[in-house]
Amino acid sequence: MLKQLTKAKKRVFVAMSGGVDSSVSAALLKKAGFDIVGVYMRQWAPPILGKECIWKTDRQDAMKVCAKLGIPFLTWDFSKEYEKEVGKYMIESYKKGITPNPDVMCNKIIKFGLFFDRAMKGGADYVATGHYARTSLGNKLFKAKDKNKDQTYFLYTIKKSQLSKIIFPVGNLEKPEVRKLAKKFGLQNAEKKDSQGVCFVGQFNMKEFLKMYIKSKIGKIIDVNGEYVGDHDGAFYYTIGQRHGLDIKNGQGPYFVVRKDIKKNIIYVGREKDLHSSKAEIKNINWIQKPKKFPALLDVRARYRAPLIKAELKKDGTLNFKKPERAITPGQSAVFYRGKHVLGGGIIC
Repeated sequence: MLKQLTKAKKRVFVAMSGGVDSSVSAALLKKAGFDIVGVYMRQWAPPILGKECIWKTDRQDAMKVCAKLGIPFLTWDFSKEYEKEVGKYMIESYKKGITPNPDVMCNKIIKFGLFFDRAMKGGADYVATGHYARTSLGNKLFKAKDKNKDQTYFLYTIKKSQLSKIIFPVGNLEKPEVRKLAKKFGLQNAEKKDSQGVCFVGQFNMKEFLKMYIKSKIGKIIDVNGEYVGDHDGAFYYTIGQRHGLDIKNGQGPYFVVRKDIKKNIIYVGREKDLHSSKAEIKNINWIQKPKKFPALLDVRARYRAPLIKAELKKDGTLNFKKPERAITPGQSAVFYRGKHVLGGGIIC
């Protein structure tokens, strides 16, 4: 695809995270003949990270890569937007008793919202990121070649009209190939570990983070048969399917969170079999390729890294699974596929 795009020299703003994927993306684009500008987006740095935030190291790594490649480097401070649109969204979601997906919101609001718009206003013909995904000139989104690294689950909110302006240079590569290329290009971050945790702050203890914003409140843990089995310190700290962190000492576990009542501050627990559901309600659906008719038989991923399952989606957003699915969690995303194509997705109610 890169050869098709570079018949005339085009300008690309590359989102540089300091990681190997975005670095190799920039290197590949320069090699292909594009006019490249590297952009580091400063994230929100909540107090839990302390004074020395990871963004400073990541920014420095991104800057070194741009210097090595001989391309301009910019820093765009989106920290306030991160806090308001992604951080607060996450905190408010937990307060309501749902489990948000900040990475989806980060892509929607920041990378393919603020960054995309500012790049286009700044003279970009395209934007590029280090995501493992693929696009076509026909405004379609496809799964990545590397099945273990595919990130399309987090990208379904991209607008169809944007796809012709987005490039994913590593989408046709396996991760080991990316690291090999990084060494070939002489990039100092070739062996840098992949970032883990929430998109805007990195890895941290989610419960400790939430305790900074949501006051703990002792409540009961009740099993699906109505029996009291223990206490918890706040129903909003827990998510559907969670096993660890439950203070149950009757020796009859393992128990899993199967339901929550935020108003009464009660957590209901059960066994593995109690986690499975046959249907879900989906809202805020974004279509990249909308099915021609409903009900539509689709492949669905109900959480990141979960296997694709067959389900029938009705026009009103009701999703009926062909086989019961594990741990359907309100606030998470259900993403729709047909073969390698990403059709769209929405939020589980």
